[in-house]
Amino acid sequence: MKINHREHRGCTEGTERKGKYNSFAFPLWFSLCVLCGFSFLTAAVHAQTDISRPLRQVQFRLTDHPASRNMLPSPSVADLSLSLRSFTENSLLSPEALEQALTQQYIKQYSSPGGIAWLNAVIRRGSPYIPFIRREIEERGLPAELLYLPVIESGYLSTAVSKSGAMGLWQFMKNSIGGYDIKISDWADERRDFWKATQGALRKLEDNYKTLGDWPLALAAYNAGLGGVSRTIKQTGLNDFWALSEKKALKAETIHYVPKLLAVAHIMSRPRQYGVDIWQEEAPEWARIPLGRAVDLSILAAETGIDINILKSGNAELNYNVTPPDASWLLKIPAENAPAVAAVMERKDLNLIKNYIYTISYGDTLSALALHYGISVDLIQNANPGLKSKYLQIGNRILIPALKDVGPYQAGQSAAINVSASAGGGSFEGTHLVKKGETLWSIALAHDIAPDALAQANNMALNDTLSVGRNLKVPIIVNNE
Repeated sequence: MKINHREHRGCTEGTERKGKYNSFAFPLWFSLCVLCGFSFLTAAVHAQTDISRPLRQVQFRLTDHPASRNMLPSPSVADLSLSLRSFTENSLLSPEALEQALTQQYIKQYSSPGGIAWLNAVIRRGSPYIPFIRREIEERGLPAELLYLPVIESGYLSTAVSKSGAMGLWQFMKNSIGGYDIKISDWADERRDFWKATQGALRKLEDNYKTLGDWPLALAAYNAGLGGVSRTIKQTGLNDFWALSEKKALKAETIHYVPKLLAVAHIMSRPRQYGVDIWQEEAPEWARIPLGRAVDLSILAAETGIDINILKSGNAELNYNVTPPDASWLLKIPAENAPAVAAVMERKDLNLIKNYIYTISYGDTLSALALHYGISVDLIQNANPGLKSKYLQIGNRILIPALKDVGPYQAGQSAAINVSASAGGGSFEGTHLVKKGETLWSIALAHDIAPDALAQANNMALNDTLSVGRNLKVPIIVNNE
């Protein structure tokens, strides 16, 4: 057999060249496989941990990809789709807390269709305050879930009043404001001041935690009082909220209080899982500025172009539509409007307070006038230097500060007394006839009250089915504008 040595040599040389390339390619191929495997493993780990990251961060990462730009809404200042557990490492949503029967009960209730609708409405209502509160929580390094405490305290209604007299977003009692720079006067009740009340509430929670060393107990103390919880711990020897709850050593309201917060926080920090709306409403960046003199908010709104509703929501502590005459008092406004407000306040030719002009008639008294116009006798006298209550002259014209919108005064008339509804509980002296499709959640939202308070007032469970035509006890709705 004749062998072609040239062909054989060529084949051998080609095989040798392939061998050289293969000896180089194999380690390269192997390295690439290892690298890809490591990347896949890293991606899998990140996919599991992304649930604890802020959704806003995830959105920014996803929107970097052109194909994803229309998949998610752009983030905003008040975007509540953030996974709030990422603020700090001391999350309240521990496995032990979430496994508790009461926590699971409230998760089920608040994640029902009616519960989600109620939560969405409450969070929307709180949107002007939430970025500020979130920042205060972050700066103090507190558990992020505290952002949702006003949900169960007041339904994020700054004017909420409980049946026990607690007031504002954080439901301060009159006897619990000492040491927290919260004051009450004829002009304002600063328990309704979202700025001061937030800072005071977070300080109180910090104080509770420093004393008790446990966040569930600190929250229990916010509801029941630090002294009461401390005494219970001393009496029982138990320094654990869940153990105290199991023993029923705490009052029932407090036993349910912490699980409610945990349930709301759990649901709201997982908006996609539970179908919670991802809010895109812009909230103002609040600033506080001294005014130097009293001003009617409606006049300030007209002169500066600021939405009157923003001014009212930012300064809900005011008893009237007018700021106190205290020169050091601070008005809360959107920071971008500060120059416009300063310019208006510097105008000496501009009258910033509305007044009624009233002509004294036979039988008039300052006390009757004050009652009708919703102000004090002192305010009338301050607006009319030298005016004496005992020496009113028929025919004299006096100025009466227009702190409320009221009709003309007629001698001998009596002023109606308003009973205001409250979000925290209040007096259930009204009735509501149940209509088709209504639930306790929707009726509670319409009356600005907590749904469980409505259920309790009517001897019902929160998720009970309502029959059409049933009469429910509800607070009386009064328009105090």
